[in-house]
Amino acid sequence: MSGFNLSDWALRHRSFVWFLMIVSLLAGTMAYLQIGREEDPNFAIKTMVIQASLPGASVEETLRQVTDRIEKKLEDLDELDRTRSLTRPGEAIIYVELLDTTPARELPRIFQKVRNMMSDIRGDFPPEFQGFGFNTDYSDVFGNIYAFTSDGFTPRELRDYVEGVRRAVQGLDQAGKVEIFGTRDEVIYVEFSTERLAALGLNQEEVQQMLAAQNAILPSGEIDAGPERVLVRTGGEFTGAESIGDVNLRLGDDFFRLTDVATVTRGYEDPPSEMFRYRGEDAIGLAIGMRDGANILDFGEELSALMADIEQRLPIGIDVYHIADQPEAVEEAVGHFIRALIEAVVIVLAVSFISLGVRAGLVVSLSIPLVLAITFVVLDLYGITLQRISLGALIIALGLLVDDAMIAIETMISRLELGESLAKAASFAWTSIAFPMLTGTLVTVAGFIPIGLNNSAAGEFTFSLFVVIAVSLLVSWIVAVLFAPLLGVTLLPETWAHREGQRDYVRTLFHRVLRGAMRFRWLTIAITVAVFGTSIWGMRFVENQFFPSSDRPELIIDVTLPRNASIEATRAELDRMEAALATHDDVLYWSSYVGRLAPRFILSFSGDPPAPNIGQIIIQTPSVAARDRLRADMEELAETAFPGTDVFIKLLEIGPPVGRPVQYRITGFDPDRLRELSRDFAAILAQDPRTGNVVLDWNEPARTVRVDIIQDRLRLLGLTSRDIAGALNTIYDGTLITALRDDTYLVDIVARGSDAARASIEGLTNLQLSTPDGTAIPLSSLAVFHYDTEQPLIRQENRMPTIIVASAIEGGDQPDTIVRDLAPQVEDFRSALPPGYDVEVAGSVETSAESQEPIAAVVPIMLLIMAFLVMVQMQGFRRSFVVFAAAPLGLIGVVAALVAADAPLGFVAILGVLALIGILIRNSIILVHEIEVQREQHGLSAWDAVFTASDNRARPILLTAAAASLALIPISRQIFWGPMAYAMMGGIIAGTLITLLFVPALYLAVFRVKRPT
Repeated sequence: MSGFNLSDWALRHRSFVWFLMIVSLLAGTMAYLQIGREEDPNFAIKTMVIQASLPGASVEETLRQVTDRIEKKLEDLDELDRTRSLTRPGEAIIYVELLDTTPARELPRIFQKVRNMMSDIRGDFPPEFQGFGFNTDYSDVFGNIYAFTSDGFTPRELRDYVEGVRRAVQGLDQAGKVEIFGTRDEVIYVEFSTERLAALGLNQEEVQQMLAAQNAILPSGEIDAGPERVLVRTGGEFTGAESIGDVNLRLGDDFFRLTDVATVTRGYEDPPSEMFRYRGEDAIGLAIGMRDGANILDFGEELSALMADIEQRLPIGIDVYHIADQPEAVEEAVGHFIRALIEAVVIVLAVSFISLGVRAGLVVSLSIPLVLAITFVVLDLYGITLQRISLGALIIALGLLVDDAMIAIETMISRLELGESLAKAASFAWTSIAFPMLTGTLVTVAGFIPIGLNNSAAGEFTFSLFVVIAVSLLVSWIVAVLFAPLLGVTLLPETWAHREGQRDYVRTLFHRVLRGAMRFRWLTIAITVAVFGTSIWGMRFVENQFFPSSDRPELIIDVTLPRNASIEATRAELDRMEAALATHDDVLYWSSYVGRLAPRFILSFSGDPPAPNIGQIIIQTPSVAARDRLRADMEELAETAFPGTDVFIKLLEIGPPVGRPVQYRITGFDPDRLRELSRDFAAILAQDPRTGNVVLDWNEPARTVRVDIIQDRLRLLGLTSRDIAGALNTIYDGTLITALRDDTYLVDIVARGSDAARASIEGLTNLQLSTPDGTAIPLSSLAVFHYDTEQPLIRQENRMPTIIVASAIEGGDQPDTIVRDLAPQVEDFRSALPPGYDVEVAGSVETSAESQEPIAAVVPIMLLIMAFLVMVQMQGFRRSFVVFAAAPLGLIGVVAALVAADAPLGFVAILGVLALIGILIRNSIILVHEIEVQREQHGLSAWDAVFTASDNRARPILLTAAAASLALIPISRQIFWGPMAYAMMGGIIAGTLITLLFVPALYLAVFRVKRPT
């Protein structure tokens, strides 16, 4: 690179460059101290939930009248990927899943568009339709969860205290959404006796209307009394259960007390809609989110101080437990990565000092804090936090960012050996190697472009990897040509011992191998191609993976009963499970959720909507080893002690959640036929010994009692079907009459039947009703009863009934391996399906494929950019071909390393393999460029130029390869980064040998260089 010399400029402005270095270090230190910390990077969950209600409708009526209308309208949404719906009797829940390519910034606009679309079709629903509910905060994370238990306090009193804590937490500047869950709302039940009502000739609906009218809030006017206005207020509102029981009812000239026909009690919601417990004890939960952009560690300290103060002021008998502590998890995770980063720095420093000597190694070592400091400044400005991905990227970049500094110092040393002055030797790198280094750096960065342009959820999760690598490598080039020369002039001696003619054993051996590879060039090429072909064949022994499970110590137990199970049955199953946990040595504490799942305490945690038949236990263990022991014990317990109950024991996930690892989606028009086919397919899946706990996400029918009303008899008595349905709904589910205004709470006053009437199916036939004239008549005289079954739930995807057949994995196989092995049986099953039915792969395998599609779409752009950069540098097709030919050969080392380590090729590992392309091309560029320099500037023959260039570049290439591969050792032990570390280490090592042996042989073959005699 001729003309302006940046290295020479730096030497002529030393004070200013020293000032820049000092400012960079200070700014980097400040940025590091204030940059945000997270456990995992955020990614947008591009899902919106729509809830709709049609009370009284059967599941089929709800499907036709509600779900189908909504899903049909949503098909007009351009950004729609698919719809998923859960239809229950009278209720529909539709998940609107947007395309992965939808930018996160567009989500508010799209969600508002969906709201508008629903408003447009509001008039198309039946008159009984009760409207929509929207949840656009589906991805809200509550990183801190507290459990409040009490001894000697009522649930209402405990809730009052928790409400006070909630107000205090909301006063924190960095607090976000704060929610209370697990509360049992107070209710006043008016349990009517239908027999007494009928005997007295009272109409229950009229009694309810009278009670509601007495308690209503209505304006009473105001008196304009001359100079002032006097407000008029009426009394009569209820003050408690006693005031309701004191109400008198009139029938003709007779009065009856309400307690003559009903029992009035004040208690709590029965049965409860959901329950929350801590270590088996009823509790109330407080879920605390954080404001966007806040520092989670600072917020954690503020929150801990506040809660410690609150705990001191709570009365004796109320205990507080911190059951989800994301700030602590983040601090531990970041600290773990910082330790790994320090280990990597020490390894790179050791490579530098051992290979280059103390002084030269010190120059390279000083470039590391400079690059990291400037990188931290850019990350802070860009809003990239320190988390699993960005810190891992720093460790990956650490081995690469010293490459340019090593090459620059090696070049400087080589000039000092020739007797040049320090200043001239320091500026020589700019004129000789700076531009090839820049091209190589840009090519390496281009290798990570599929991450930067991948807008899927997985790509968004790993996006900071691209930013960190790109920034650090570009900064490393600037440091190598601007700061390294000044450091070299300052620290290196004036003269350097001349190494010409000196030979050590390693270098002598390398010369022999290199000469052999050059002499037998075609054999070298053939062997390399054969080994490459073998590695492609060996890929069948490498298992594929999406994202690994988390290394956090929590263990999750999902308990699912048949769809028609009551919440009391679910609680009984969790009681049995908790009894085993109470005596297990590997359990620190646990929290359980009945009728619902835990709040989303990390972004990758999600689950089904609330339902009486589901429960979940979150168990905290002291370590990963303890977690794994507990998991084995609980799986054995579930298999032996919980027949008929779906117990799924799982770990927290990293990245987008997928649930059970092996999943298939079976679709068809007829739900009954679909269930039969799904059961047949589940039998096929269960035959594989590697699968276990095979379940269908909806299957069991629910029992129903159909009341077929004789309409003619009904009309003779002056009644309607609405009267009968209303009476039955009041007896069994309860009807809201009005609400008692108690402080800040509204206590519902609910009319319902007595315990005996609600709990007995036989009581339905003996039910007594009142006609408008007060005559008592049994329901059995007006209706015929039929006993039947129906689906309690229908699940659809894209308006097609869909059943997910899912399985856990027994053993260490990956889902992709099992799915691949089952492919012939699945294809046979698919070919035998009736028209209109199909089976598809779902779960982690499908999500992985969907996440890799954007990568495949961007790879051509990556290759085009690389080709452009290589062509700019090489200025020739044959030289560019030689450079590019080495790129795919890194697969040799990738396959060898993954097979030897028994590591899967996951999503992150694939990104590392793509990045290897840029690394190998970079080394090839530097080598081929040196060959051309030896030919053009030094006048060597092509043969001698190839040998001399390979010899000159062997040392820096080997050093950079050693630094890049050894720096990955600290993260190779981690579950998440291990496969990528092994893949890159193997690829770099193999790629180094390819660069130093295969590329010279290929160059000779392409340019038809003859061996000199």
